[in-house]
Amino acid sequence: MSPSTSVPTTGSVWDSVGNTPLILLKSLSDRTGCRIYGKAEFLNPGGSVKDRAAKGILRDAEQRGLLSRGGVVVEGTAGNTGIGLATLAAERGYRVLLAMPDNQTQEKYDLLGALGVDIRKVPAVPFANPNHFYHTAKRLADETPGAYFANQFENPANGDFHFETTGPEIWAQTGGKIDVFTCSVGTSGTMSGISRYLKQQDPSVRVVLVDPHGSGMYDYLRTGTITATGSSVTEGIGIMRLTANFHASRIDHALRQSDQDMIDMLYHLARHDGLVVGTSAALNAMAAYRLALAERGSGKTFVTVLCDHGTRYQSRVLNPAWLKEKGLMPQPLADV
Repeated sequence: MSPSTSVPTTGSVWDSVGNTPLILLKSLSDRTGCRIYGKAEFLNPGGSVKDRAAKGILRDAEQRGLLSRGGVVVEGTAGNTGIGLATLAAERGYRVLLAMPDNQTQEKYDLLGALGVDIRKVPAVPFANPNHFYHTAKRLADETPGAYFANQFENPANGDFHFETTGPEIWAQTGGKIDVFTCSVGTSGTMSGISRYLKQQDPSVRVVLVDPHGSGMYDYLRTGTITATGSSVTEGIGIMRLTANFHASRIDHALRQSDQDMIDMLYHLARHDGLVVGTSAALNAMAAYRLALAERGSGKTFVTVLCDHGTRYQSRVLNPAWLKEKGLMPQPLADV
């Protein structure tokens, strides 16, 4: 039997970043009478939406002559951007040195170890502390010969790559029929690029930021002041400062969701749609669901980002003992 000619091929891991499916979240769509879609970014080669940021940043550095084969890429990351950089760096001939907070899942550290990354764990401290992973990474870049500091938070190549790729993909996949886009932010690269592109195509597209507790973006967008209460078990999202990528974003409203909301949605998608997604993806999906419930039966189209796969957090959110310890046992999804 000959292989199907309809199966796409790519020349490299580098070329396989992007062009991810837009999946109809059928159970949520049926409950709301709207169309709710998730951009399946966990199908990128490094397993997350951060592969796009990694490719955009590396491509920009290469084009500007700041990085060449044998160079060292340095970054501060909660994990996924580091995994994306390491995935692409292996093929491009770069080494990767990461500063990471010491409170991330073991799965991330293990995966980075398999990729041959030099990891420097630092305490999880506020950004103002000089030992924060961002500041540590910048020092490591300054101290390492031939190093390039990826600087995902402030590097516009992050958001610009989403403007070039993710935004147009969503527009094409929905046939230009999108009413609401929602997602959480960390560096804000994903939000920056997608929101700018969608607003350029149709200024009436409503862009909603979803924030976990412990992050200051919800309050900032409502009051102009960065304040926050509580904390969250989500990883890689939530921030207490304005990044260059955030400044470039075009956001209309903000929504705050709890860890219990996130867990309820994570298990709902697993059991009703066969999608085991990560914590930020579940938070994103819950926001899209809540927004669609407010317009039940309208037939409107809501799009969000499924950032990574739940197996990247299996020792925590897929672990009943951990959930019980955190008081986060899954509950049936409410439809009001």
